[in-house]
Amino acid sequence: MPRVFGFAGHSGSGKTTLLRRLIPVLTARGLTVSTIKHAHHGFDVDTPGKDSHTHREAGATEVMVSSTGRWALMHEHRDAPEATLEDLLARMSPVDLVLIEGFKREGHDKMEIVRGADMAPVLRQSDPRIVAIASDKPLAGERLPVFDIDDAEAVADFVMLHCGFTLTSAQRAAGGMS
Repeated sequence: MPRVFGFAGHSGSGKTTLLRRLIPVLTARGLTVSTIKHAHHGFDVDTPGKDSHTHREAGATEVMVSSTGRWALMHEHRDAPEATLEDLLARMSPVDLVLIEGFKREGHDKMEIVRGADMAPVLRQSDPRIVAIASDKPLAGERLPVFDIDDAEAVADFVMLHCGFTLTSAQRAAGGMS
């Protein structure tokens, strides 16, 4: 299994924005990175009228579409329960690190994303697997490490160290954790 680290927070907290900034930092440091995003609502990556959509609508359990640029596998649950994070991880190609967006109730280590206007109950009060926080404001008296939500370099340092990767001396000199 690859090393896994998650990002959890309420809708609109900035999880996707942080990941969009974090992924290029991690890949520039030489890591191969994949992501899994949990969607709370029905979604479709297929287009009605296309052959792959027609195959799914006809009852195919899985439809794979391939071209010179990419391939995609769509799996229909039909009447089966939603796949677990463990099931999804087992289907992924090997990489150094898988970043998980959402899946806030799963048992992997994660960073809680908090925005100043987010008045919803904090997840870290009931989830011992939250090991750090990224926020747009200082959080006085917080027992966990708190990172500026816009500082992808510092978040990358934390994620790498937490997941057992080492930082180079250049990364440390650029302001990384020591």
